[in-house]
Amino acid sequence: MSSHILDLHGVKHHEVDLIVENFIYLKQEEIPLTIICGNSGKMINLVKDVLERSKSDYREGSGNEYGQIKVYKL
Repeated sequence: MSSHILDLHGVKHHEVDLIVENFIYLKQEEIPLTIICGNSGKMINLVKDVLERSKSDYREGSGNEYGQIKVYKL
């Protein structure tokens, strides 16, 4: 898997905040970044909370990209 993709399948909800924050800051030179949340609305919201707190520019996927979030700017 590419280093600019974070797949959260199997990650516990309480781990999401730290994992996503570390990922976006450590990989900011590789933007755009992709975060795969899966079909969990809670997981998507947890990721969006981190991205909003960091004032990131991001887009949620729709259609066959539902469950993915692309980060374009930190």
